[in-house]
Amino acid sequence: MEAENSVSSEAADIKADIHIEVAYAEPDTQVILNLTVPSDATIEQAIKQSGILTKFPDIDLAVNKVGVFGKLSKLDKPLRERDRIEIYRKLIADPKAVRKQRAAEGKKMRKGGAAQ
Repeated sequence: MEAENSVSSEAADIKADIHIEVAYAEPDTQVILNLTVPSDATIEQAIKQSGILTKFPDIDLAVNKVGVFGKLSKLDKPLRERDRIEIYRKLIADPKAVRKQRAAEGKKMRKGGAAQ
């Protein structure tokens, strides 16, 4: 019975890997990287492991917000199997201001966001 307990405690010490994605988009480029990370990895650790910071040096984790499946998250949040980390860029135009400008110009919006 002692050997049985030893095996189960060793199994608990082994950390399984999880599969996640890291996504980032610029106006002309979209990148989704599939990655395997330790089960105790955080968002920040996964982003650094992905190499995306080298591909896009403009990403600054102190400035850019991040999220998991569209929900804002902190860099120290632990990850779960199949999470998709998204790195967000600053908006180049305020959506409220753009809508207000279109309304002032009398343009109607069609489904899908295209102006008529």
